[in-house]
Amino acid sequence: MASKILLFLFSIFLYSFPRLILSLSADQTVQTFIIRVNSQSKPSIFPTHYHWYASEFADPPRILHTYDTVFHGFSATLTKNEADTIGKNPSVLAVFKDRRRELHTTRSPQFLGLRNQRGLWSDSDYGSDVIIGLLDTGIWPERRSFSDKNLGPVPSRWKGACQAGEKFTVLNCNRKLIGAKFFSKGHDASASVGGPMVSNDTVEYRSPRDADGHGTHTASTAAGRYVFQANMSGYASGIAKGVAPKARLAVYKVCWKNSGCFDSDILSAFDTAVKDGVDVISISIGGSDGVSSPYYLDPIAIGSYGAVSRGIFVSSSAGNGGPDVMTVTNLAPWLTTVGAGTIDRNFPAIIKLGNGKQFSGVSLYAGAPIGGKMYPLVYPGKSGVLAASLCMENSLDPNAVRGKIVICDRGSSARVAKGLEVKKAGGVGMILANGMTAGEGLVGDAHILPACAIGVNEGDLVKKYLSTTPNPTATIDFQGTLLGIKPAPIVASFSGRGLNGLDPNILKPDLIAPGVNILAAWTDAIGPTGLDSDTRRTEFNILSGTSMACPHVSGAAALLKSAHRNWSPAMIRSAMMTTANVLDNRNQPMMDEANGKQSTPYGFGAGHVNLGQAMDPGLVYDITNEDYVNFLCGVGYGLKEIQVITKSVPNCPRKKPLAENLNYPSIAAWFSSAKVGAISKNFLRTVTNVGEVNAIYTVKVESPKGVTVVVKPTKLAFTAAVKKLSYVVTVTTDSKSLTLDDSGAVFGSISWSDGVGKHVVRSPIVVTLLTPL
Repeated sequence: MASKILLFLFSIFLYSFPRLILSLSADQTVQTFIIRVNSQSKPSIFPTHYHWYASEFADPPRILHTYDTVFHGFSATLTKNEADTIGKNPSVLAVFKDRRRELHTTRSPQFLGLRNQRGLWSDSDYGSDVIIGLLDTGIWPERRSFSDKNLGPVPSRWKGACQAGEKFTVLNCNRKLIGAKFFSKGHDASASVGGPMVSNDTVEYRSPRDADGHGTHTASTAAGRYVFQANMSGYASGIAKGVAPKARLAVYKVCWKNSGCFDSDILSAFDTAVKDGVDVISISIGGSDGVSSPYYLDPIAIGSYGAVSRGIFVSSSAGNGGPDVMTVTNLAPWLTTVGAGTIDRNFPAIIKLGNGKQFSGVSLYAGAPIGGKMYPLVYPGKSGVLAASLCMENSLDPNAVRGKIVICDRGSSARVAKGLEVKKAGGVGMILANGMTAGEGLVGDAHILPACAIGVNEGDLVKKYLSTTPNPTATIDFQGTLLGIKPAPIVASFSGRGLNGLDPNILKPDLIAPGVNILAAWTDAIGPTGLDSDTRRTEFNILSGTSMACPHVSGAAALLKSAHRNWSPAMIRSAMMTTANVLDNRNQPMMDEANGKQSTPYGFGAGHVNLGQAMDPGLVYDITNEDYVNFLCGVGYGLKEIQVITKSVPNCPRKKPLAENLNYPSIAAWFSSAKVGAISKNFLRTVTNVGEVNAIYTVKVESPKGVTVVVKPTKLAFTAAVKKLSYVVTVTTDSKSLTLDDSGAVFGSISWSDGVGKHVVRSPIVVTLLTPL
């Protein structure tokens, strides 16, 4: 009887309560907004938060998602006036627009330092008890990489499910792929008001099935099973395997082919993944505008905090905006942000000119070879028409390119799409020449005609030959797969670079992993170029991007989580960062692909992942939820803004914390360029001993040029009773005499060594000058 009375009262309330929402006007544009609500403000008359939202804020059909785990609130289609009105409600903490995000698009496990018979693979049983959640474009479940042969039962803690949909049933899940869901309400709402949508001539599935290929590729990179005789049209032949081959996969499709990924769907996927029981979340997605929002307005930062605060490791891609400085994305300090490096494998192709000169490039072309025949060479950009120089759609004159090898400048359109334009115009081949932005950075593509990518210097030389020769000719010789490349790794030209444009107290990226020419599983919905006109189908594809680097670290985290179940996400990240390599396979400092010079922590963070050492790092830097809250207090966020991220009302210390004292495994010291004379900053760090019980560590300092670095104490003695010890780093410089490099910084490091050569715990130091606003 009481429940009936409550329902009756609720019905009266629902229809009589003065709603905040205004009626729609014809001249008001509807778009999706995400609303962060104080969950404690819900009137008791409402049985659920959804009923409250539907009564007070928006009509039920306009509510897209409700969030209750990593975030409290909802998303809805509203006009700006309606959103502004809702924002004035005292129960509402924040209102922000739904944004469109972009994807940051078999030898690599060995290049991470993994070996079959010993080390992290064997100690973690290849990650068999760990669940990796991937937020991406879905999965092609039939691929051999997702077989559950000889896998044990699904972990009992798993609470997720397999969501059926178009050409995807619950039977597509197994003991390997233990969950699959899709999130499209934000995407659909955007399409309904004129945003990007799936076109009629594009294959897409309203289900977890992957029509794009990106999600299948990242999933198998992180946790693909052993697959023998793997290759992409003959390239990279061998055994394909993910970093954590026995880890379980849960796929959350949030990105849709040709139309991107929307924050409201991403946040809902975070919410669901945490409730489902994943241990690791991998998200190779980031902003498309190059601008980073404050953490409290960034759903990826908010969703990942909700996951990390519950012990779930979250890895994210650093973005493909390099090599310019301040292009790194996904900057929240609780995220592990991953840049991209090369591995010791390449796919060379040789351009031979009519004058006998040769230039080395890269290609994954697998069709009929040119056969050494020399063809006329043409550069459409010689006419001065920009679109023609870039080989944009319908820009090429068939009379000018028919039967010739065409030079196309890189940029503005997909690399493989340029080849398609050349082929449509009757060209027989393409030389894809980098501009200054890409520099010497090369990635392989499965072109639909004979084509080769070359660096900016080689491109200029080829163009010079063409402009000074009456009848220029060229041919392309494809060399296949070459192993043992030196130097490697090299920081990829495209990989997002520091400075951290949101908060210079935190060095980003955190580290790099293999992200250039990575072989992994592929969808059967589209060919290896991703072009709708590409009718080829292949089980594997070779892709490049920080999207490919991120799942390497996701898989690595799964292995470390399996081997060390009590480690926090911060401890796992610390283990990878402090043991990372800063030397290449020549034992020389790591190089930068963009300019051929020595790279810096703005490119590689702490270094390149080395899982052979990360299993036993000796010391780790742990960070608690309270530490993150103090950091947010320290950067100047208000209590309401912090609560948007943390859900609970924060308790900022009376004395404002110093943001630079967040217990991060790297040190970023920035000083005002306006200050004159010697200037100093102190950085407090605390290390936890996870190695031998009785150990003494001694510090070694490599001070940046023009900077004095002092560490106190210089020795740390651990015992059974003393597992944690702190130290202070004092960084001193003079802004007038400090000479910065081209990136606007100088670099050094501190390393704690146990004296027996087993453990060296290294942290990079970055010092920069910033002009006050």
